[in-house]
Amino acid sequence: MRTVALLNAISDKGTAVFDNTYTYAANAENPDAIMVRSADLHNLDYNDNLMAIARAGAGVNNIDLAECTKRGIAVFNTPGANANAVKELVIAGLLLASRDLYHGMEWVNTQAGSETLAKDVEKQKKKYAGNEIAGKSLGVVGLGAIGSKLANTALHLDMNVLGYDPYLSVESALKLSRWIEHKTDLKDLFANSDFISLHLPLLDSTRNLINKETIAQMKDGVKILNFARGGLVNDDDILEALDSGKVALYVTDFPDGKLAGHPGVIGLPHLGASSEESEENCAVAAAKELRSYLEEGSIINSVNLPNVALELRMPYRVGVIHDNKPKVLSKITDILSANGSNIENMLNKSRGDIAYTILDLEDRPSDESLDAIRAIDEVIRVNLFEKDAA
Repeated sequence: MRTVALLNAISDKGTAVFDNTYTYAANAENPDAIMVRSADLHNLDYNDNLMAIARAGAGVNNIDLAECTKRGIAVFNTPGANANAVKELVIAGLLLASRDLYHGMEWVNTQAGSETLAKDVEKQKKKYAGNEIAGKSLGVVGLGAIGSKLANTALHLDMNVLGYDPYLSVESALKLSRWIEHKTDLKDLFANSDFISLHLPLLDSTRNLINKETIAQMKDGVKILNFARGGLVNDDDILEALDSGKVALYVTDFPDGKLAGHPGVIGLPHLGASSEESEENCAVAAAKELRSYLEEGSIINSVNLPNVALELRMPYRVGVIHDNKPKVLSKITDILSANGSNIENMLNKSRGDIAYTILDLEDRPSDESLDAIRAIDEVIRVNLFEKDAA
């Protein structure tokens, strides 16, 4: 029986993916796997049999990836599962930024009980008229699951769309409309966009991407939307730009005390992936990733280990997480061969300094051979998988 600890409220549709060979509960003790949304795991007490952590969402800033990799714990996320929810919220952000709906609604709420409201709105509405987004240029920085959906949808809203992504995957490229203008220079996108929407992860290389220097490259009166990560935008620099009028409006799903209440900031309480459908999609995807790994050792959508997927057809599989160094494979296969194991299938992939090897066997490997593999200096973790095992 496998145990999964739920460290946040997880949709029932997600837990329904687990069959009767699993038990799952909030904060279950000594779990084989963890499902999490926003709980901070940086001070997690790792139990010895913890094999995997699945984040029901895209960002994994709440997980200590370095420590998990050191312990041979696979960390998964669910890219694309919440993409539609975020895309729809960005579209709402575009409209809020363009038509000043926010301040218009604020004014209406101050008129509660007024007997002349129907007449007064005709005088007041010109303050909140705003502009249409059709014909305006939208710069999309990051064309992954969310950015590509936004770019395609914006075309249908008659916007001109500029896209930038130096790491664009083949899968994402195939989903993009040919009418999107690809930019190879971010300065070019900044200089030609009326709206700029950010869709990239928070890394050392992207932190404070929007700062005094990059803002100076933008059009006067540009409107910036951030539904990706708060740290992508320097708070002090965006506030200075708002006060000067260089930036007309900043719409963010990551407000903080500095930003809240500023007339040029529309702050939303991190609603991007908070639709009912998104939470269900993320939970289902995370549960499927855990099952695939716990039952057959296949790694799909890992953020710290190489992705390796191979259907388990043999009765037994040995999964070895190890340093990506020469001769490790030969050490592993020599041990198995010396103990009478015949390797039917083998697959090895690497990701930077880490590699993962799966070896399929007809007969169960001896405990002595598994212990010998674990004793190899470069080996981090060894897992044994049995076909149809509970």
